[in-house]
Amino acid sequence: MTSTPHVLVVDDEPAISDLIRNYLSRHGFRVSVAVDGSEMRKQMASDPVDLVLLDLGLPGEDGLALTRHIRAHSNVGVIIVTGSGESVDRIVSLELGADDFVSKPFDLRELLARVRSVLRRTAHAVDPDAPTQASSLKFSGWRLDTQSRRLFNAEGAEVDLTTGEYDLLQVFAENPNKVLSRDQLLQATRNRDAAPFDRAIDMQITRLRRKIELDADKPVLIKAVRGAGYIFTCAVRKT
Repeated sequence: MTSTPHVLVVDDEPAISDLIRNYLSRHGFRVSVAVDGSEMRKQMASDPVDLVLLDLGLPGEDGLALTRHIRAHSNVGVIIVTGSGESVDRIVSLELGADDFVSKPFDLRELLARVRSVLRRTAHAVDPDAPTQASSLKFSGWRLDTQSRRLFNAEGAEVDLTTGEYDLLQVFAENPNKVLSRDQLLQATRNRDAAPFDRAIDMQITRLRRKIELDADKPVLIKAVRGAGYIFTCAVRKT
């Protein structure tokens, strides 16, 4: 990510796009705007983006389809910004790989805080003077590079993780053989207060298991502890 983070607002309501662009620009961000999925793709192909603020109710492809597309091709941050307050939309958005969800009407200060939080998690570069980590966490043939935020299997091939999946796996790897509650996982990976829909953490764990377990239906690395949360059962070695 560049020293000036680039945020792409994808919304077909000019009043909303202009409001966000003007506010974020005053706080040191470079902001571009797209009105639909086609423009979003063109912008992302021609000018690297650090974060996408994505509306759900877009003409043509909706925000859920575009979230799926982004996650298939990129690990940039994604925040859903929408007028829908339905819990199911929040859950599905997070399950597809969105990093956060903001309902309209929103407080601009809260939106700014969430943008900064996601950018810190995705690239650690909002503050260019922030310290970097130069270690890897190794467990059960896997290597989690905490500097580049990438996961490699025993053959050295990279396994793609969404931002949320990476954050979750790092928290587990840094706390092996310790029961972590859902609230602890949410606080560590999303840096915000828990809400009812946040049992979507279970869905995120299900997706992560599909990527690192030999049999996701019979997990041995990330185990559920009834009534308590989850435990990462591996021995972890720092290098």
